[in-house]
Amino acid sequence: MSGPQHAAGSLTLHPAAEHPELLPEAVRSALPEGAWVADIDPDLADTAALVEAAGVPLDGSANCVVVAGKREGQERVAACVVLASTRADVNGAVKRLLEVRKASFLAMDRAVEESGMEHGGITPVGLPAGWRLLVDRRVAQTDWLLIGSGVRRSKLVVRGSDLAGRPGAEVVDICLDTAPAS
Repeated sequence: MSGPQHAAGSLTLHPAAEHPELLPEAVRSALPEGAWVADIDPDLADTAALVEAAGVPLDGSANCVVVAGKREGQERVAACVVLASTRADVNGAVKRLLEVRKASFLAMDRAVEESGMEHGGITPVGLPAGWRLLVDRRVAQTDWLLIGSGVRRSKLVVRGSDLAGRPGAEVVDICLDTAPAS
């Protein structure tokens, strides 16, 4: 079993509840118990950059993408959480779960505005109430994960089981085996 520091590589971790200045309000009010936060250079917010610069393990990192589709004129939005070593199967598994004909990434400006989070920092912690939360089974089974914090200047480290236990979270198989080449 790995501890939170394993997921953070060389980043310095602090108890998230003691550093509210590193988190937006929506995330602060929804923090799971035992969450950690690391202050980072905003230019390293993208997973590939942080993996290279701080030795963060790819299999200990997760990405959250926001997807939308329509059915019978009703928009259906979901945040999808997958390991950084994989990618969300948006046009297969996610589309079927949303029961839509076509699913695509939610426009960045809408995702930012509706979540109250920054582009590149959207996290499954503190999402809008109307969004579904689809957590890939591999994420749920990972001890500790580095994820976005809602802003680009920090990252959270949380248990996979805490993400799977978020209100309304659905643990599902939504990923393809490998992430696209960066």
